[in-house]
Amino acid sequence: MREMQTNWIGKSYGAEIDFAIAKSTTAAKLKVYTTRPDTIFGVDFMVVAPEHELIEQITTAEQKQAVEEYIAYVKSRSDRERQAEKKITGCFTGAYALNPFNQRPIPIWISEYVLAGYGTGAIMAVPCGDERDFKFAKHFNIPITNIIGEHFTGEEANSTKDVALSNSDFLNGVILKDAIAIVIDKLVEMGIGKRKVNYKMRDAAFSRQRYWGEPFPIIWKDGIAHPLDESQLPLELPQVDSYAPGPEGEGPLANIPEWIHQYDSIVPGGALETNTMPGYAGSSWYFLRYMDPQNSDVFCDKKVSDYWNQVDLYIGGTEHAVGHLLYSRMWTKVLFDLGHISFDEPFRKLLNQGMIQGSSRFVYRNKQNPNEFISAGLIKEYDTNPIHVDVNFVDGYELDITAFKQWRNGEYANATFVLENGKYICGAEVEKMSKSKFNTVNPDVLVEKYGADTFRMYEMFLGPVDQSKPWDTKGIEGVHRFLKKLWRLFYDELKGKVWNEDIPNNAELKVLHKTILKIQEDTERFSFNTAVSTFMICVNELADLKCYKKSILEQVLILLTPYAPHISEELWHQLGNKGSILNATFPLFEASYVQESSKDYPVSINGRVRANINLPIDMESEEAQNIVLANELVQKWLEGKAVKKFIFVKGRMINVVI
Repeated sequence: MREMQTNWIGKSYGAEIDFAIAKSTTAAKLKVYTTRPDTIFGVDFMVVAPEHELIEQITTAEQKQAVEEYIAYVKSRSDRERQAEKKITGCFTGAYALNPFNQRPIPIWISEYVLAGYGTGAIMAVPCGDERDFKFAKHFNIPITNIIGEHFTGEEANSTKDVALSNSDFLNGVILKDAIAIVIDKLVEMGIGKRKVNYKMRDAAFSRQRYWGEPFPIIWKDGIAHPLDESQLPLELPQVDSYAPGPEGEGPLANIPEWIHQYDSIVPGGALETNTMPGYAGSSWYFLRYMDPQNSDVFCDKKVSDYWNQVDLYIGGTEHAVGHLLYSRMWTKVLFDLGHISFDEPFRKLLNQGMIQGSSRFVYRNKQNPNEFISAGLIKEYDTNPIHVDVNFVDGYELDITAFKQWRNGEYANATFVLENGKYICGAEVEKMSKSKFNTVNPDVLVEKYGADTFRMYEMFLGPVDQSKPWDTKGIEGVHRFLKKLWRLFYDELKGKVWNEDIPNNAELKVLHKTILKIQEDTERFSFNTAVSTFMICVNELADLKCYKKSILEQVLILLTPYAPHISEELWHQLGNKGSILNATFPLFEASYVQESSKDYPVSINGRVRANINLPIDMESEEAQNIVLANELVQKWLEGKAVKKFIFVKGRMINVVI
């Protein structure tokens, strides 16, 4: 999470360099931000964002049409598409920049991969040291200057910082990483550049054309924003009958003139902003308001926030990493700096849950005969295309051919199949659960069939909470059997009620307190899958002991409540308890019940385990030796030979050397 936020913010240290434009009628300079000023003598071309303000001024008459056509192409694409594009595109402007140190002319290109919103919207390209620049130069046949000697082969770029520079004027012989400071000092001295800290993160859009959201306390008049006075806050949303958009795509508030102009006496002819704030306006600080929700003077009294402090635990997916979680941290740090709160991080602990993945199924269409589908084990013999198929009519891996033919309004009604042993076997792959992949599972169907507790516990049983794991409906049966076995400790199908109020014995108390300790540990560290496993072991052991005792079963139910609340509540009342199990006291672990009085020792003879002997925990070596050597099985393996050495490691093992 922190790494994702760090990369999103993208803080970097470098230099901003001014490049003059050769033979230009403008005095404007092309400003470039770079983290590698040490490579200044390897700059073979400049790449500028197509939206850059200088493009129109510097483009030559010969290149004007080509540049305009390229800009029109780029305007049709989003920033995401531009950054993801692997195809190399660009257009030469006809203009040249001048290297600020040696006045060497450098061609200026425009390309979609440079965005106007990052840095200065222009980069200096060093193809011998940057792979993207290298590919661009090769694609457009731009000559490449080698500034790292034998470390540049001409086959690919080398971004090393640990070799000496060449073809670099006053930097020749200087190690690249050491040259960074030298170049920046020189730029500052000559007045052609400066040190600069840069960030990849750009301002987020903070307005929405919708009703739900905090209204902006801003009045507009003649393009000038006038904030409402604090005495006029809070500005609240009006009651509306319709959430329909306003004119020309404006938000619904634009339909309410009496609301828009309610402050005409303050700003005559002004109008309230009709956009509202986004969701993360509230989610960036709501946890602070929870501490002091009725306070009408401040968002949260500092004494109150000092008492409650940070959120102890936040559980959420990484999809929020660079959204409201990032802004929550920012708002908290701002409020801390202003002295309104005493902590600079909103959450004490952050847990990112993994995703439940789907197990997709595929049928394989014959490319030569699109109406024919090949079973998975035979596809090597054919040229096929895999097609996602609905998992609901696949039993394990076997396709229900009849259901498939009826699928999607009979699209495959005339399909033919090449089978394996009379069956059509589907391919499989674990992927994100998605409707488009037809691998979603309807939880309502599973809850109807198995109950909410089974569904809930099986989700936890799938694997560690912070890891993604594939869903397999077949596995749910095991958890369902466990809950039925738990029920049988209380009620037998034939005998009816079997629980009693007898006093538990030591063996039963040992099972209970082992379970209390393990569940407490697993729950505190969010290891829910191992906790479910512990419950299964507990119920099995109690069943083996034929333990139907209320005093034991009550405690097990309380432990189970966070995992299977419905069956726990039901059985709690069946035991005659009043009030909800949610109000019951959590069981206390008592170590005395789980302390072992004896231990099984593996007995090795000449290094090979030949027996297991149970001995008291506090037994010493001499007494243990007498018992072990008198053991019938040990005597058999000794074969009458003299014992040279008896090794006794208390609490662990025994070794006899003959």
